[in-house]
Amino acid sequence: MRPAGYPSPMLHLASQSPRRRELLGRLGLVFELLDLDVPERREAGEAPMDYVRRVAREKAGAGLLQVVAVPGAIVLGADTEVVLDDEVFGKPRDDRDAAAMLRRLSGRTHEVISAVSLVSASREAQAVSTSEVTFATLSDDDIAAYVATGEAMGKAGAYGIQGRAQTFIAHLSGSYSGVMGLPLFETAALLTTFGIAPSPPRAGAPSPAESAVLPASQPRTTSPTEGLFHD
Repeated sequence: MRPAGYPSPMLHLASQSPRRRELLGRLGLVFELLDLDVPERREAGEAPMDYVRRVAREKAGAGLLQVVAVPGAIVLGADTEVVLDDEVFGKPRDDRDAAAMLRRLSGRTHEVISAVSLVSASREAQAVSTSEVTFATLSDDDIAAYVATGEAMGKAGAYGIQGRAQTFIAHLSGSYSGVMGLPLFETAALLTTFGIAPSPPRAGAPSPAESAVLPASQPRTTSPTEGLFHD
């Protein structure tokens, strides 16, 4: 049951990422979470930018299929990837893989691409944020200690800018929130074009984690729909 007084939200976040949930909540919006399982596999010869944009679009599209019966439903999907030497660094498989990624990033500048897609039954739009992140030179002890915290798991490139890895970052050019997982400037601009006006919480209001997210509705059964979107 939804909390008393809450309207049925038009906006749905096609992600279970706690970081995206927190970031979207900073815009002062009420939204509902959708649980999806969208494959994140880069196709042969696919450029990193094209890959990130495609995955964000596929997440939003898969989410829309879950709420297609909801009048005025709008779904936000996003994807963020770390790119170095044209290689996309996804989420590490295990601690060993995480350490290997961090060794590659050590002392170098990499790119973080974050794409946001908004879709409804009648339209879609997308925005992309690209940032450059320079890592300090990391020792083996630095890497081992960070991996041991468990923070590297579940994050593209095996690090979270909002956590202990902040001490690794010598320079950032671009969007902090984009590196974290949801570029808020681009997201707010997209939402406005769909008639959803961000309203940052007032001082003293409940935190986004406490008030922005409504409990997920009961699963909705929908049949696959082809041709919802076009390039």
